[in-house]
Amino acid sequence: MLLTNSSSEIISDENRLNEIFFTGCKTEESIGVESEKILVYNSDNKAVKYEDTVKILECFTAQKWQKIYEDGNLIGLKGDDGVITLEPGSQIEISLKPFKSIDEISKKLENFYNLLSIYAEKVNAKVLDIGIQPVSTYEDIKIIPKKRYEFMTKYLPVKNLTPYVMMRETAGIQANFDYKSEQDAVRKLSLALKMSPVISSVYSNSPVRGGKNTGYKSFRANSWLNVDEERCGLVSSRLFEKELNFSFTDYTQLLLDIPMIFIKRGEEYYYADITFREFLKNGYKNLTPLIEDWQNHISLYFPDVRLKTYIEIRNHDAQNPEMTFSVPAFWKGIMYNEDALSECENILADYTYEDFVKLRKEAPLYGINAKLNNTLVSDLVKEFFDISYCTLKENYSGEEKYLDIVFEYINMKKVPSDFYSGNLK
Repeated sequence: MLLTNSSSEIISDENRLNEIFFTGCKTEESIGVESEKILVYNSDNKAVKYEDTVKILECFTAQKWQKIYEDGNLIGLKGDDGVITLEPGSQIEISLKPFKSIDEISKKLENFYNLLSIYAEKVNAKVLDIGIQPVSTYEDIKIIPKKRYEFMTKYLPVKNLTPYVMMRETAGIQANFDYKSEQDAVRKLSLALKMSPVISSVYSNSPVRGGKNTGYKSFRANSWLNVDEERCGLVSSRLFEKELNFSFTDYTQLLLDIPMIFIKRGEEYYYADITFREFLKNGYKNLTPLIEDWQNHISLYFPDVRLKTYIEIRNHDAQNPEMTFSVPAFWKGIMYNEDALSECENILADYTYEDFVKLRKEAPLYGINAKLNNTLVSDLVKEFFDISYCTLKENYSGEEKYLDIVFEYINMKKVPSDFYSGNLK
């Protein structure tokens, strides 16, 4: 049985929670992309304030984007190609609707980037192709007036040291992919989680923070290590076992034991530091668990790869346009080809969960010079990109061209951070 269209449906049975993932099973092979961008003022390279970001958003209405408000505050736009939203520190994100080809994605993104640069000039600002604010730190960046972020700001510091870095300073790229069945979803989730710290290393592009070189290739990726280990990271060690025995039910059971942060009813928000399992059993302040609560809870779980009604591969620093286009292209060459999936699985078959946990912590510092056990990440990256390149060349009408820019870095055993001079022009 599939979920009904009513998100206000009362959850009467725990088994009902699995069904949202089954609704994602489909025969399509489309790609979604979410791309965040950092904006700074031309005069001092400090973060653009919310009030000026709103002026930039308003410019997009000339292109038939429609305004999205919360409590009278402009927080985003919706249009035929997707939605434009503001991240907690006024970073601007475009979430494209799914497309079949990387050519379509690149055209839509390039048009957005061009307009964003033009509109930023109206507030004497510019768009940076990097993964973290280079000058302003979270102490200087106010959270935008959005209740979701206000409650996250209240909750996350209880869990770790500096979640505000991730929320207010950073920008990344996410690529989303369809799955055909529960088995296919779990397989892709498992492989993408294993590959994530390897692939994210080649996209390291955030070395400077607070005006100083941090010593990290990706300080953005490092910031995710200091958010909330309970809701971030690699999901479950069971997804790293040779004999994969994991299901939608298992994913649901993990989520049930994650604290909720907040519950939303209409325009009202309620702080709720209880697990969803507790909410399901006892309710909360006379609130009855609804399907919309479960949908919201899924969106407040932040692993490196996330299961929704599609697979979200999340951990890449923001890049220049060419490198941005390579992200969905690379993963398309892996996720939608049986031989490619099998080849990548075989390459990683003998590594353990502990190996990947260690790499996740070391890759932000060393980039592709990190090691997975005793294997250089740069060697693994080369293998994976070769596999994707061959798949794209054979099956997708020349889309392998989008990987050329990455091979330039791979061949030099460098990452974008290595060429960051601090020049923000």
